[in-house]
Amino acid sequence: MKSYLLGVWNTLDPLYYSFSRLKYVKDLEKNRTLFRVRLTRYKGRSTVLKDGTVIHKNDLLLKIHLHNVKIMNELYAVTSDTRRAVYIYHMVKRAMPMLAKYVKNHYRYNDIKGIIGITSLHNGSKRLGFDNITIPNPVYRTYKQMTFTPINYIASSSRHEEPMYLFMSKDELVNRYGLED
Repeated sequence: MKSYLLGVWNTLDPLYYSFSRLKYVKDLEKNRTLFRVRLTRYKGRSTVLKDGTVIHKNDLLLKIHLHNVKIMNELYAVTSDTRRAVYIYHMVKRAMPMLAKYVKNHYRYNDIKGIIGITSLHNGSKRLGFDNITIPNPVYRTYKQMTFTPINYIASSSRHEEPMYLFMSKDELVNRYGLED
């Protein structure tokens, strides 16, 4: 059943991508990384990040989406949740320098305040430099938890963490992962 659902997801993902305004972040060889991104205006409560950056309502952020189909295809044969988590952590870590380069080269670089994502895969995210912020609105948090149910099912994850915002300031991203030109 899971392989069938993954096949359907593989088929529908290009359609979703075409309607979502997402753009791929590419590596040095122009291959697609596991990040897909778009600019967004933050609509939540003001929050202070660990580096002192304050994110206010309507600040311009780069919203990051993990390319879940790509991840699931690569992890299909891995059955241990622990191994999956470690593998995903390293996939994200390898893609972060390309995300930093994407932001540094973006025509709105001076306007972008940071990056944001929403995920239930937040174990290890602090080691990557993210701030984990609880989604304060219980209705939105429940909605996001429901939308993550299919990916959790396909991923065979026995752990269903609550979704959280992941934030990183632009300065933290560039200082931590920026490639020297």
